[in-house]
Amino acid sequence: MRFSLRPQDDTFYQFFKDAASNIVKGTAILAELAEPDVDVQSVSERLAEVEHDTDEITHELYNKINSTFVTPLDREDMYALGSQLDDVMDYIEAAGNLVYLYGLSELPSPPREMLELINVLTAQAQITVEAMSKLKGMDSTLRDYWIECNRLENDGDRAYRMLLVRLFSGEYEALTVLKLKEVADELEKACDAFEHIAHTVETITVKES
Repeated sequence: MRFSLRPQDDTFYQFFKDAASNIVKGTAILAELAEPDVDVQSVSERLAEVEHDTDEITHELYNKINSTFVTPLDREDMYALGSQLDDVMDYIEAAGNLVYLYGLSELPSPPREMLELINVLTAQAQITVEAMSKLKGMDSTLRDYWIECNRLENDGDRAYRMLLVRLFSGEYEALTVLKLKEVADELEKACDAFEHIAHTVETITVKES
C-alpha cells in the first residue's frame, strides 16, 4: 500500500472540477452557434459570465495554494492546471465574442469545418471534467484520458487546417475570411490548451504513482 505525507484536501480538487464544469457549460453555449436564428449576443454575454466565474475560481485556487503550507499536489503543477483550465475558457469566450462583434451571424451558417472544431472542443470538455473527478484518487483510467485528449487534438488540427483551406478557397469575401480566421484561431488555441491540461494531468499522475 502506498502512503502519502501530503494532506488530501478536497477543496483543491473541487476547484479543478468546478473550472472544468464551467468549460462544459462554455462549449455547450458555443455549440448554439450551429442553431438557426441563434441569438449571438446572448451567446457572447453568457460566455462572458461563465468566463468571469472561471476567473473567480482560478483566483480562489491561487489564494488557497498560497495560504496552504503543504498542498496535496506539487504547487507548480496545481498552478499550471488552474491556469490551463482558465486559458481554455478564455479562448472559448473570445471565439464567441468575436462572432458577435464581427457580425458573423449574418452568414447563412458557420463553415462546416468550424462546427467540427467546436464538436472536438465539446468532446474534450466532457472527458476533461471526467478526468478532474478522478484526479484525487489517481484513477488508472486517467491514462485513457490523456491519450484520447491527444487524439481529439489531432482531429481538431485537421478540422482547423481544412477550415483554412475553405476560407482561402474564394468562397468568402476577403474581410469575412479575416474575421472567420480570427475566430478559428481562438478555437484552435482552445483545442491546444486542452492538450496542455492532459499533459499536466499526465505529469501529476507520474509524480504521484
